[in-house]
Amino acid sequence: MSIELNKKTGINLSKGSSISLVKEERKLEEICVGINWGAIQKKFMISFFNETETVDLDGSVSMFDGNGVMVDTVYYRKLLSKDQAIKHSGDDRKGDLDKADDFDNEVIQVNLKNVNPDIKQIFFYINSFKGQDFATIPYSKIRIFEGKPQEVVSVFATFNLSAEPAFAGKVSMIMGKMVREANGWKFVTIGDAIGAKNIDETIKAIQTKYL
Repeated sequence: MSIELNKKTGINLSKGSSISLVKEERKLEEICVGINWGAIQKKFMISFFNETETVDLDGSVSMFDGNGVMVDTVYYRKLLSKDQAIKHSGDDRKGDLDKADDFDNEVIQVNLKNVNPDIKQIFFYINSFKGQDFATIPYSKIRIFEGKPQEVVSVFATFNLSAEPAFAGKVSMIMGKMVREANGWKFVTIGDAIGAKNIDETIKAIQTKYL
């Protein structure tokens, strides 16, 4: 299915939905996945002031072959994939300090035509470096767009998650994945907060439940 990208806001995706990465019957070759999140606002009963607690989320990408073997991971300490098709913008340790500003805190660039042909699925996830759980982090968002981190040409789709009580104690979130198909790639939203504490545990969880 082709999708018209004449809206700057893109298509709002819901949990469990998918979208083909096709624009006007043309496969998208270069995209960005922007990750955005908010700081925790603490309110005190005995004070008229609120305290802002910065949130350090780490956006990462792991690539898997058809047998479920993890081939490569790009994250804040490894900013470029082995095939040079995926590039990370670098670590953001604060998030949005006041309110949602719709600017990406971290951006992952993906050159789909250069992705290792053995790769069948690419997972996008975030880990809370300081152990702040997703029941307290007000929102976490991703958007898929054409262009570069400094210049958004057209937003393809967005996926937003708000804090939920069910996320209590969970410090890792699998946001979504790209799946290689015969005619290109599609993006599938997941939005699951999981019990993993770090990147290695998140990769194991993906291999156990999501491939």
